[in-house]
Amino acid sequence: MAEGRARTVGTAVVVRTERLTPHMVRVVLGGDGLRGFAAGEFTDHYVKLLFAPEGVSYPEPWDLEQIRTHFPRAQWPRQRAYTVRLWDRAHLELTIDFVVHGDEGLAGPWAARVRPGEPVRFLGPGGAYAPDPEAGWHLLAGDESALPAIAATMEAMPPGAEVFAFVEVDGPDDEQKIATPDGITPVWVHRGARPVGEALVDAVTSLDFPSPDVQAFVHGEAGFVKQLRHYLRVERRVPRERLSISGYWRLGETDEGWRAIKRDWNAQVEAEQEA
Repeated sequence: MAEGRARTVGTAVVVRTERLTPHMVRVVLGGDGLRGFAAGEFTDHYVKLLFAPEGVSYPEPWDLEQIRTHFPRAQWPRQRAYTVRLWDRAHLELTIDFVVHGDEGLAGPWAARVRPGEPVRFLGPGGAYAPDPEAGWHLLAGDESALPAIAATMEAMPPGAEVFAFVEVDGPDDEQKIATPDGITPVWVHRGARPVGEALVDAVTSLDFPSPDVQAFVHGEAGFVKQLRHYLRVERRVPRERLSISGYWRLGETDEGWRAIKRDWNAQVEAEQEA
Protein backbone atom coordinates (compact mmCIF):
# COMPACT_ATOMS: atom_id res chain seq x y z
CA MET A 1 0.00 0.00 0.00
CA ALA A 2 1.52 3.30 -1.03
CA GLU A 3 2.04 5.87 1.70
CA GLY A 4 -0.44 8.74 1.67
CA ARG A 5 1.17 12.20 1.42
CA ALA A 6 -1.79 14.37 2.32
CA ARG A 7 -1.26 15.81 5.81
CA THR A 8 -4.50 17.81 6.04
CA VAL A 9 -6.74 16.25 8.66
CA GLY A 10 -10.22 15.47 7.35
CA THR A 11 -13.27 15.22 9.57
CA ALA A 12 -16.31 12.98 9.15
CA VAL A 13 -19.05 11.72 11.44
CA VAL A 14 -20.30 8.21 12.06
CA VAL A 15 -23.59 7.65 10.23
CA ARG A 16 -24.29 4.01 11.11
CA THR A 17 -22.59 0.74 12.01
CA GLU A 18 -23.31 -2.90 11.19
CA ARG A 19 -21.96 -6.22 12.47
CA LEU A 20 -21.15 -8.11 9.24
CA THR A 21 -19.70 -11.26 10.79
CA PRO A 22 -18.51 -12.29 14.26
CA HIS A 23 -15.14 -10.64 13.56
CA MET A 24 -15.96 -7.74 11.25
CA VAL A 25 -17.85 -4.49 11.87
CA ARG A 26 -18.81 -1.98 9.19
CA VAL A 27 -18.69 1.73 9.99
CA VAL A 28 -20.21 4.22 7.54
CA LEU A 29 -18.92 7.79 7.76
CA GLY A 30 -20.56 10.88 6.32
CA GLY A 31 -20.84 14.62 6.61
CA ASP A 32 -19.79 17.74 4.73
CA GLY A 33 -16.18 17.10 5.70
CA LEU A 34 -16.11 14.45 2.97
CA ARG A 35 -16.78 16.94 0.19
CA GLY A 36 -13.77 16.79 -2.08
CA PHE A 37 -12.78 13.32 -0.87
CA ALA A 38 -11.06 11.79 -3.89
CA ALA A 39 -11.33 8.02 -4.14
CA GLY A 40 -12.15 5.78 -7.07
CA GLU A 41 -8.92 5.31 -9.01
CA PHE A 42 -7.69 2.38 -6.91
CA THR A 43 -9.36 -0.59 -5.24
CA ASP A 44 -6.90 -0.50 -2.33
CA HIS A 45 -7.69 3.12 -1.43
CA TYR A 46 -7.18 3.65 2.29
CA VAL A 47 -7.42 6.32 4.94
CA LYS A 48 -5.41 6.73 8.11
CA LEU A 49 -7.75 7.16 11.04
CA LEU A 50 -6.46 9.35 13.87
CA PHE A 51 -7.16 8.56 17.52
CA ALA A 52 -6.27 10.90 20.36
CA PRO A 53 -4.80 9.12 23.40
CA GLU A 54 -7.22 8.81 26.29
CA GLY A 55 -7.55 12.07 28.17
CA VAL A 56 -5.88 14.17 25.46
CA SER A 57 -7.73 16.80 23.42
CA TYR A 58 -6.50 19.10 20.66
CA PRO A 59 -7.59 22.54 19.42
CA GLU A 60 -10.15 22.42 16.60
CA PRO A 61 -9.65 21.90 13.74
CA TRP A 62 -6.91 19.33 14.21
CA ASP A 63 -3.57 20.40 12.74
CA LEU A 64 -0.90 17.70 12.85
CA GLU A 65 2.00 20.11 12.57
CA GLN A 66 0.69 22.18 15.44
CA ILE A 67 -0.04 19.10 17.53
CA ARG A 68 3.46 17.74 16.99
CA THR A 69 4.94 21.12 17.85
CA HIS A 70 3.02 21.74 21.06
CA PHE A 71 2.37 18.23 22.44
CA PRO A 72 4.90 15.60 23.59
CA ARG A 73 5.24 12.58 21.30
CA ALA A 74 3.35 10.36 23.76
CA GLN A 75 0.30 12.59 23.25
CA TRP A 76 0.34 12.61 19.43
CA PRO A 77 -2.61 10.96 17.68
CA ARG A 78 -2.24 7.26 16.96
CA GLN A 79 -2.78 6.28 13.33
CA ARG A 80 -4.43 3.19 11.91
CA ALA A 81 -4.69 2.57 8.14
CA TYR A 82 -7.94 1.09 6.82
CA THR A 83 -9.14 0.26 3.33
CA VAL A 84 -11.97 2.21 1.76
CA ARG A 85 -14.51 -0.55 1.27
CA LEU A 86 -17.03 1.69 -0.51
CA TRP A 87 -17.16 5.36 -1.45
CA ASP A 88 -20.55 6.82 -2.35
CA ARG A 89 -19.73 10.24 -3.78
CA ALA A 90 -23.38 11.15 -4.40
CA HIS A 91 -24.35 10.66 -0.75
CA LEU A 92 -20.95 11.51 0.78
CA GLU A 93 -20.72 8.13 2.53
CA LEU A 94 -17.42 6.40 3.20
CA THR A 95 -17.61 2.76 4.27
CA ILE A 96 -14.82 1.09 6.27
CA ASP A 97 -14.81 -2.51 7.52
CA PHE A 98 -12.91 -3.32 10.72
CA VAL A 99 -11.58 -6.66 11.96
CA VAL A 100 -12.65 -7.03 15.59
CA HIS A 101 -11.25 -9.52 18.10
CA GLY A 102 -12.80 -8.48 21.39
CA ASP A 103 -10.81 -5.78 23.20
CA GLU A 104 -7.65 -6.49 21.24
CA GLY A 105 -6.10 -3.52 19.48
CA LEU A 106 -7.26 0.07 19.09
CA ALA A 107 -9.48 0.58 16.03
CA GLY A 108 -11.35 -2.72 16.29
CA PRO A 109 -12.75 -2.10 19.78
CA TRP A 110 -13.50 1.49 18.75
CA ALA A 111 -15.54 0.29 15.76
CA ALA A 112 -17.45 -2.16 17.96
CA ARG A 113 -18.57 0.54 20.40
CA VAL A 114 -18.77 3.75 18.31
CA ARG A 115 -22.18 5.35 17.88
CA PRO A 116 -23.74 7.57 15.17
CA GLY A 117 -22.83 11.23 15.44
CA GLU A 118 -19.32 10.72 16.77
CA PRO A 119 -16.58 12.62 14.88
CA VAL A 120 -13.78 10.80 13.08
CA ARG A 121 -10.51 12.36 11.93
CA PHE A 122 -8.49 10.94 9.07
CA LEU A 123 -5.71 11.46 6.54
CA GLY A 124 -5.91 10.43 2.90
CA PRO A 125 -6.92 8.72 0.81
CA GLY A 126 -3.87 6.88 -0.46
CA GLY A 127 -3.72 3.89 -2.77
CA ALA A 128 -1.73 2.25 -5.55
CA TYR A 129 -3.46 -0.83 -6.97
CA ALA A 130 -6.32 -1.52 -9.35
CA PRO A 131 -7.02 -4.60 -11.52
CA ASP A 132 -5.44 -4.28 -14.96
CA PRO A 133 -8.00 -5.15 -17.66
CA GLU A 134 -5.12 -6.31 -19.89
CA ALA A 135 -3.86 -8.93 -17.42
CA GLY A 136 -4.27 -12.54 -18.50
CA TRP A 137 -5.73 -13.41 -15.11
CA HIS A 138 -5.85 -12.14 -11.53
CA LEU A 139 -4.69 -13.69 -8.26
CA LEU A 140 -6.02 -12.21 -5.01
CA ALA A 141 -4.95 -13.59 -1.64
CA GLY A 142 -5.14 -12.34 1.93
CA ASP A 143 -6.45 -12.73 5.45
CA GLU A 144 -9.24 -10.76 7.12
CA SER A 145 -7.21 -7.54 7.08
CA ALA A 146 -7.08 -7.70 3.27
CA LEU A 147 -10.71 -8.79 2.82
CA PRO A 148 -12.11 -5.25 2.27
CA ALA A 149 -9.56 -4.55 -0.49
CA ILE A 150 -10.08 -7.97 -2.07
CA ALA A 151 -13.85 -7.45 -2.01
CA ALA A 152 -13.55 -4.00 -3.59
CA THR A 153 -11.19 -5.41 -6.22
CA MET A 154 -13.47 -8.29 -7.12
CA GLU A 155 -16.44 -5.98 -7.54
CA ALA A 156 -14.38 -3.72 -9.83
CA MET A 157 -13.13 -6.49 -12.12
CA PRO A 158 -13.67 -5.92 -15.85
CA PRO A 159 -16.23 -8.18 -17.56
CA GLY A 160 -14.73 -11.49 -18.61
CA ALA A 161 -11.80 -11.30 -16.18
CA GLU A 162 -10.40 -14.62 -14.97
CA VAL A 163 -10.05 -14.33 -11.21
CA PHE A 164 -8.81 -16.66 -8.48
CA ALA A 165 -9.39 -15.18 -5.02
CA PHE A 166 -8.39 -16.83 -1.74
CA VAL A 167 -9.38 -15.36 1.63
CA GLU A 168 -8.34 -16.92 4.93
CA VAL A 169 -10.76 -16.45 7.85
CA ASP A 170 -11.33 -18.19 11.16
CA GLY A 171 -14.27 -20.27 9.96
CA PRO A 172 -17.53 -20.38 7.98
CA ASP A 173 -19.24 -17.69 10.07
CA ASP A 174 -16.67 -15.14 8.85
CA GLU A 175 -17.44 -15.56 5.16
CA GLN A 176 -19.12 -12.69 3.30
CA LYS A 177 -21.17 -12.46 0.12
CA ILE A 178 -18.88 -10.91 -2.49
CA ALA A 179 -18.37 -11.64 -6.17
CA THR A 180 -17.06 -10.20 -9.41
CA PRO A 181 -19.56 -8.74 -11.92
CA ASP A 182 -19.39 -12.14 -13.66
CA GLY A 183 -20.32 -13.96 -10.45
CA ILE A 184 -16.89 -15.33 -9.48
CA THR A 185 -16.72 -15.81 -5.70
CA PRO A 186 -13.71 -16.26 -3.40
CA VAL A 187 -12.32 -19.53 -2.18
CA TRP A 188 -12.80 -19.24 1.58
CA VAL A 189 -9.89 -20.83 3.43
CA HIS A 190 -10.78 -21.72 7.02
CA ARG A 191 -7.91 -21.27 9.43
CA GLY A 192 -9.27 -23.29 12.30
CA ALA A 193 -6.48 -24.08 14.75
CA ARG A 194 -3.69 -23.65 12.19
CA PRO A 195 -1.25 -20.71 12.34
CA VAL A 196 -2.27 -17.56 10.49
CA GLY A 197 -1.56 -17.88 6.78
CA GLU A 198 -0.53 -21.53 6.71
CA ALA A 199 -3.72 -22.74 5.03
CA LEU A 200 -3.70 -19.75 2.67
CA VAL A 201 -0.15 -20.48 1.49
CA ASP A 202 -1.15 -24.09 0.86
CA ALA A 203 -4.16 -22.98 -1.19
CA VAL A 204 -2.23 -20.51 -3.35
CA THR A 205 0.74 -22.79 -3.98
CA SER A 206 -1.62 -25.63 -4.93
CA LEU A 207 -3.27 -23.53 -7.66
CA ASP A 208 -2.57 -24.60 -11.23
CA PHE A 209 -1.68 -21.25 -12.82
CA PRO A 210 -3.68 -20.70 -16.04
CA SER A 211 -0.75 -18.80 -17.59
CA PRO A 212 2.33 -16.79 -16.59
CA ASP A 213 0.48 -13.53 -17.36
CA VAL A 214 -0.85 -12.86 -13.86
CA GLN A 215 -1.47 -9.70 -11.87
CA ALA A 216 -1.41 -10.51 -8.16
CA PHE A 217 -2.64 -8.77 -5.02
CA VAL A 218 -1.34 -10.42 -1.82
CA HIS A 219 -1.70 -8.70 1.55
CA GLY A 220 -2.12 -9.59 5.21
CA GLU A 221 0.11 -10.93 7.98
CA ALA A 222 3.77 -10.34 7.10
CA GLY A 223 4.92 -13.92 7.68
CA PHE A 224 2.75 -15.57 5.04
CA VAL A 225 3.15 -12.57 2.73
CA LYS A 226 6.90 -13.20 2.79
CA GLN A 227 6.34 -16.84 1.82
CA LEU A 228 4.03 -15.97 -1.04
CA ARG A 229 6.32 -13.19 -2.23
CA HIS A 230 9.11 -15.77 -2.54
CA TYR A 231 6.80 -18.20 -4.30
CA LEU A 232 5.58 -15.66 -6.82
CA ARG A 233 8.82 -13.78 -7.46
CA VAL A 234 11.32 -16.65 -7.32
CA GLU A 235 9.46 -19.84 -8.14
CA ARG A 236 6.83 -18.43 -10.49
CA ARG A 237 9.00 -15.54 -11.75
CA VAL A 238 6.17 -13.03 -11.67
CA PRO A 239 7.61 -9.58 -12.52
CA ARG A 240 7.70 -7.16 -9.61
CA GLU A 241 5.54 -4.65 -11.47
CA ARG A 242 2.75 -7.25 -11.68
CA LEU A 243 2.60 -7.63 -7.90
CA SER A 244 0.90 -5.62 -5.18
CA ILE A 245 2.26 -7.40 -2.11
CA SER A 246 2.83 -6.18 1.44
CA GLY A 247 2.36 -7.09 5.08
CA TYR A 248 -0.49 -5.10 6.61
CA TRP A 249 0.46 -6.39 10.06
CA ARG A 250 2.85 -8.80 11.77
CA LEU A 251 2.31 -11.33 14.53
CA GLY A 252 3.98 -10.24 17.77
CA GLU A 253 4.24 -6.56 16.75
CA THR A 254 2.07 -3.64 17.74
CA ASP A 255 0.84 -1.47 14.90
CA GLU A 256 3.32 1.26 15.86
CA GLY A 257 6.15 -1.25 16.17
CA TRP A 258 5.40 -2.78 12.78
CA ARG A 259 5.20 0.58 11.03
CA ALA A 260 8.57 1.52 12.52
CA ILE A 261 10.35 -1.47 10.97
CA LYS A 262 8.14 -2.29 7.98
CA ARG A 263 10.08 -0.36 5.33
CA ASP A 264 13.43 -1.89 6.30
CA TRP A 265 11.89 -5.36 6.68
CA ASN A 266 10.34 -5.18 3.20
CA ALA A 267 13.61 -3.97 1.70
CA GLN A 268 15.50 -6.85 3.32
CA VAL A 269 12.99 -9.42 2.09
CA GLU A 270 13.11 -8.00 -1.43
CA ALA A 271 16.91 -8.04 -1.42
CA GLU A 272 17.01 -11.64 -0.21
CA GLN A 273 14.62 -12.78 -2.93
CA GLU A 274 16.37 -10.81 -5.68
CA ALA A 275 19.76 -12.31 -4.77
